[in-house]
Amino acid sequence: MKLLALDSSGLVASAAIVENDVTIAEYTINYKKTHSQTLLPMLDELKRMTELDLHTIDAIAVAAGPGSFTGLRIGSATAKGLGLALNIPIIPVPTADALAYNLYGSSALICPLMDARRNQVYTGLYEFQKKDAVDAPYDMQILQKQCAVDISQIVEQINALGKETIFLGDGVAVYREKIAEMMQVKYSFAPACCNRQRAACVAALGMVLYADGVQQTAAEHAPDYLRLSQAERERAEKESL
Repeated sequence: MKLLALDSSGLVASAAIVENDVTIAEYTINYKKTHSQTLLPMLDELKRMTELDLHTIDAIAVAAGPGSFTGLRIGSATAKGLGLALNIPIIPVPTADALAYNLYGSSALICPLMDARRNQVYTGLYEFQKKDAVDAPYDMQILQKQCAVDISQIVEQINALGKETIFLGDGVAVYREKIAEMMQVKYSFAPACCNRQRAACVAALGMVLYADGVQQTAAEHAPDYLRLSQAERERAEKESL
């Protein structure tokens, strides 16, 4: 099975082509340009460098949210356009789940953090459990489904679980000091090689979800924002007056 994977949910833009258990190509950039400037040129370069025939792609795995509203819309629109043109399904991969998948096989509790502004983070809690399988030796367990909460709320939850924890994601830089103040269990921060979104991880988890029957048509797909946009919140506030 060959997947095209996209992640433009945060500061990082990432695209990858993965076939079965092999990452054929991955293009990730975390710089000043917007995703609208980078994502399609990245895809074009992947296609050119790998001599990819788009019609050989079986499905598109996309980081479906939460995350940057604009970034999610760009990734979603790109996936939908390709899905419609190629008549292939979309695999919606929860953003926090895919970020946690960067640390596949870790023995620690995993806490991805994305800065959600307004003193909140997009986050979740995950751990990998060993299983008797050669091709997939670990199973990712979701202890806390992805959510938008205050940083103190997720740290309190970790302290209650009492497990060593690894934090990763762009929210670490924003809340590093607060984490240090509040944590009561052993913790660490993931290194630069695996602390941001990667399309290859979206693809790897997408393969698992696809095997479980998780897929959508391109027409059905829509991002999962988890909360209202600023414009929607402001409109709701005005209507409540």
